[in-house]
Amino acid sequence: MSSEITTNRKAFRDFHILEKFEAGVELKGTEVKSLRAGLVSLQGSFARVQNGQIWLHDCTIQPYERASHEQHELKRPRRLLMHRLEIDRLAVSVEREGLTIPVLRLYWKKGRVKAEIGLGKGKLDTDKRMDLKKRVETREAERAVSAFNKRGR
Repeated sequence: MSSEITTNRKAFRDFHILEKFEAGVELKGTEVKSLRAGLVSLQGSFARVQNGQIWLHDCTIQPYERASHEQHELKRPRRLLMHRLEIDRLAVSVEREGLTIPVLRLYWKKGRVKAEIGLGKGKLDTDKRMDLKKRVETREAERAVSAFNKRGR
């Protein structure tokens, strides 16, 4: 089983990620079963600090089909487990600097589900175009070097 559960690729497209943090995720049993089956989506998910705790919002975990009588909600807020100093630091950054906390990926670590969250600043459309242009230029340069090296043999 891969340690990677899912990633939020749109987070890197929409935000400049300034810093990354690791957090544990408080889950119910059927949610863990659904995660193992890969029935999760991070699209549009984010974290928010409320009452001294940090919560994961808009993370969609599909219901587990073979669950007995108890089933979890599709998009319930889930508590993230972090050290107090990290939570306070995130709260201050969000409040003062106007940053946001997108969820970047979910993964397994020693049998437990961890979330990688980032402290991000929203990108403008011009920033997105510049990133795309830079990626295309890099790809073309790598192709040219590869073609040159193949001809030289």
